[in-house]
Amino acid sequence: MTDTVAGIDIPDTVLVTEATELVREAANPLIYHHSRRVFLFGSLRARHQKLAFDAELLYVGAMFHDLGLTTKYRRADQRFEIDAADEARNFLRSHGIGEDEADTVWTSIALHTTPEIPLHMAPEIALLTRGVELDVLGIGCDAITDEERVAVVASHPRPDFKNEILAAFTDGLEDRPDTTFGNVKADVLAHFVPGFVRGDFVDVILNSAWSE
Repeated sequence: MTDTVAGIDIPDTVLVTEATELVREAANPLIYHHSRRVFLFGSLRARHQKLAFDAELLYVGAMFHDLGLTTKYRRADQRFEIDAADEARNFLRSHGIGEDEADTVWTSIALHTTPEIPLHMAPEIALLTRGVELDVLGIGCDAITDEERVAVVASHPRPDFKNEILAAFTDGLEDRPDTTFGNVKADVLAHFVPGFVRGDFVDVILNSAWSE
């Protein structure tokens, strides 16, 4: 039976069911509900823009996009976005999804914290960013109706979400601070990790191996 929230159908396929089960097993309720809201908000943005997209690919991208914050899937040697993107691509390949489609999902996850650029790319890439921006930052709230927003949150609640997601970011990144150089997550560590010193792009240039 198809699950419908705010007029958006959750795809009723084996791929979607297994993606949901994987995320439920690996992530806490905070990440699970956030990820489902990202799919729903991204899909709502597409509906209002009359934008065609592959719902399965967007769903997998949305559900996997924060797996790099989980204990099971996070590494210490690369950005958390890449942890999640790699897992999504492996998952899609294991289900017989083509390389082009798997690469689209990889890119959508890898770039979801990079402002503006994803919005000029394939719909599944742009919509993942739209969904994340709406749920985390409130960007685009005025692009959906109050009724749609209420329906999504009723299905996937966000109690104390602002503080909880910031804590999840901090926990998932504090052991790999260098991976936040040049991206928005450095702001999180600057607020919540004592002694964190963000990398400086100008210092990198001036102190590089080049003599002039």
